[in-house]
Amino acid sequence: MQPFSQLMYLQLKTSIFATMLKQASVFFILYVFVCTCYAQTRKYSNDFLNIGVSARSFGMGNSVVASCNDVSAAYWNPAGLMRASEKFQFSVMHANYFSGIANYDYAGAYKQVDDKNAVGFSIVRFGIDNIANTIDLKGPSGEIDYNRIKSFSASDWAFMGTYSHLLNNGNTSFGGTAKLIHRTLGSFANAWGFGFDFGIQHKKDDWIFALMGRDITFTFTGWQYNFTPTEKAQLQQSGNIVPQSSLEVATPRIIGGVCRKITLNEKISFLPEANLQITTDGRRNSLISTRAGSMNPSLGVETNYADIVFLRVGIYNFQRVKNIVGNTSIMLQPTIGIGLKLNNLMVDYAFTDLGGSSAALYTHVFSLKLGIGKIEREE
Repeated sequence: MQPFSQLMYLQLKTSIFATMLKQASVFFILYVFVCTCYAQTRKYSNDFLNIGVSARSFGMGNSVVASCNDVSAAYWNPAGLMRASEKFQFSVMHANYFSGIANYDYAGAYKQVDDKNAVGFSIVRFGIDNIANTIDLKGPSGEIDYNRIKSFSASDWAFMGTYSHLLNNGNTSFGGTAKLIHRTLGSFANAWGFGFDFGIQHKKDDWIFALMGRDITFTFTGWQYNFTPTEKAQLQQSGNIVPQSSLEVATPRIIGGVCRKITLNEKISFLPEANLQITTDGRRNSLISTRAGSMNPSLGVETNYADIVFLRVGIYNFQRVKNIVGNTSIMLQPTIGIGLKLNNLMVDYAFTDLGGSSAALYTHVFSLKLGIGKIEREE
């Protein structure tokens, strides 16, 4: 009777666990459904997280989902952390946007736990500082007093924790990134959000195939506004709408990539890569656009000389533009970059929007990467 009792206990325990798991799954599905129904789906919600990180990536037109194999992989494709060449890496990046009006900064760190696991942490900030607040420009008697002008900052922050794992076959890795988002608009408004990314890479001879799901579980961001009664009255008197607290949701985007290393001789090699990004938030001004979603390709090539000097070019951000007579043309954004490796230190630079081919302004991107503890990997 004792074995029979143990069997009955095991079956009961398994049944309870299955019921709890089923209930948790139903709760999660209902939670996502309710949040999606009551949230505002915006095409450009948390769009600062779609700019990119590392000057190497910008130099290749952000076509790095398959080839990323350093600390920046925590952002581009967390599976790539398991292909890094050092046990520990630290990287920082700075870029000026809109002729210095906005600052875009990134810092990331990576640590290999063992031969099969790695973890990383990253911070991204996009901010505009010293914005003039003229809401109190007029004094109590209606006179203009410039001493009443104050300044504030509009900042977007993202804190990302990443885990990566290498399968036993040694050719396939996968990973995930959890994102905590905090956005502020002076003392007037702030928002908190969260979401997850998931990626996979598979190496086959000289080829690498990758798939990345950004905001794969949807990313929810809740806005809270903190206007005082006086500020609300001034906004209404000036014809502005007083915003209300809201919940935004960013829909998933899928990025596929493939790259291949081409060795010319002992010192020179090439690494071309092609990516295809699929958005699921409706029609966008992209190369392929439908009601359900849009698709946009990107291409990049990196030339490696003696593992010291790296030259990079890329094209991305394809858009359709109509001229004054109604004819449609394709606009794209070219990029170029260079990298210099000095022992364990990597210095990268990228320059985007050559020749004014897009509506964006010229942008210079700099990044540094430091690695500690060399790892010998089979190429």
